[in-house]
Amino acid sequence: MSSHVLAVGEALVDEVHRPDGSAAEHPGGSIANVALTLGRLGRDVRLATWLGRDERGDAVRAWLAESDVALADGSDAAERTSVAVATLDDGGSATYEFDLTWRVPEETAAGPETLAVHTGSIAAVLEPGGSQVRALVEAARATATITYDPNARPVIMGSADAARERIETLVALSDVVKVSDEDLGWLYPGQDPVEAARAWRAGAAGGAARAPGQEGPALVVVTRGGDGAVALTAGGEVEVKAPAARVVDTVGAGDSFMGALIDGLWGHDLLGAARRDALRAIGPDTLSAILEQCVAVAAITVSRAGANPPRRAELEA
Repeated sequence: MSSHVLAVGEALVDEVHRPDGSAAEHPGGSIANVALTLGRLGRDVRLATWLGRDERGDAVRAWLAESDVALADGSDAAERTSVAVATLDDGGSATYEFDLTWRVPEETAAGPETLAVHTGSIAAVLEPGGSQVRALVEAARATATITYDPNARPVIMGSADAARERIETLVALSDVVKVSDEDLGWLYPGQDPVEAARAWRAGAAGGAARAPGQEGPALVVVTRGGDGAVALTAGGEVEVKAPAARVVDTVGAGDSFMGALIDGLWGHDLLGAARRDALRAIGPDTLSAILEQCVAVAAITVSRAGANPPRRAELEA
């Protein structure tokens, strides 16, 4: 088995309603979108998810296969394929309603060739899968880099108070965290998002006392939509601007950024538990180059309908 990334989380169908009254269905799901981005960038990626053996599930499977995303065994054992109803405003931003179930397929685990395990969003919160994700991540840390994107969905997660502890637990287990300024604003109202991210990186999520020997993530990246992103490490902070883009919708933009971030770290040999010290020592030039690719990928994604990230050739054209 070759070196790969294991993505663990939801794959579903996005039913998108536009301001003009039109509607369309697109395969999606936060973790599936990350896996799709990695596949389109030419990376070996496995997705452990929860799909039904139905027409919508068939559409998701075909969408993933077209981008060379392999499904983990047992990922098709759900009673039905989950659906997210996305309603777009005039600016292309989406609000969501969900009809879904989630669990981790049996026997899903990080093997010796798993460089990184990615999870986040609904998969890290909705039970019974949320507890299964945490156990998988705790075990995988011994051999793999852990990457996490909270990608908050209040409709599913409930109040910020209810979600905060679980999210902070995953942050503490992670090596790399990508989070939007909107998510941080929801979790910590009234607090500057970058200050909240600094607390995460320092191992003091939410201002809690740091446990003895606890280190925060090596890298926390805050995305700020059209204003770009800022990355925080022990050695300092790096900021990049977003390229100009014509926004069709923002569906999947943050997920494509996350996929590009994992790809960039992979390209610089910074994935795998054995590379944890090197990841912590990442320099500003390397980090800036990785982030420039991330914002370029996200800009292409927002210029298209649905979660439709670019392939490697489009970036190099």
